[in-house]
Amino acid sequence: MKLFVGLGNPGAKYAQNRHNIGFMALDRIAEDHGFAPWRSKFQGLVSEGRLGTEKVILLKPQTFMNLSGQSVGEAMRFYKLDSSDVVVFHDEIDLAPGKLRLKSGGGHAGHNGLRSIHQHIGPHYDRVRLGVGHPGHKDKVPGYVLSDFAKADQDWLDDQMRGISDGAAHLAQDEGPKFLNAVALRVAPPRSSTTPSKPAAKPAAEPDPEDQRSPLQKLVDKFK
Repeated sequence: MKLFVGLGNPGAKYAQNRHNIGFMALDRIAEDHGFAPWRSKFQGLVSEGRLGTEKVILLKPQTFMNLSGQSVGEAMRFYKLDSSDVVVFHDEIDLAPGKLRLKSGGGHAGHNGLRSIHQHIGPHYDRVRLGVGHPGHKDKVPGYVLSDFAKADQDWLDDQMRGISDGAAHLAQDEGPKFLNAVALRVAPPRSSTTPSKPAAKPAAEPDPEDQRSPLQKLVDKFK
C-alpha cells in the first residue's frame, strides 16, 4: 500500500495557487483512475483506489500548508505504513515551470509543508518535485507561490497533470524511471513522422554539356 500526499491549502481562495499544485496532481489521479469520492479523515481529504496492482490512499491535508505533517502522520499510523511508503507531491521553486523531479529523502529546503512532514514522520519519504519557477528574489517567494498560475501556464500544467496520471501506477510500484518517462511523453512528446522535414538541400548544378574540359583541367582552372 502507498500513501500519496498532495500539498496545498484548503478552500476555493487557494485552489489555483502555485502552492496547490500537489492538490491538483492528486485530483487528476483520482478522476482518471476511478478512485472513491473524497471524504474527511485524518485532518484531510482522503480517497482510496488502485493503481495497477497496488492499493493507494490519496491524502490532501486540510490543515493549511504549515501543519501538513499532522495529517500525514495520522494517516501513516492508521494504515501502519512506513515513511518509505509515502510519496509527497509538492511545488518546487528551484525547478523551472513544467519540470518534474523525483527525490527520495533529504532536506526540506525551506518548504513549510515538507518541514512539517519532517517533524512528524522524519525525512525518509519520496517526493515528486513539481517546478513552478522562482520570482527572482527570496522576498517575493511567499506572494509568488500564493498567487494563481498565469493563463500562459495552463497548457504545460495540463500536460504535466496528464503525464502524472499516466505514470501513477509506475510510481505506486516504485518504478521511478517509467513514471518519469510517462510524464516526459506528455510534456515533450516525440516528433511525429508527419512533422514537416527541413527543406531538402538544393541539388548540385547540372554539368554543362558544352564544357569539354577534362576533370584535371577543370580543377586547374578553378584555382587560376
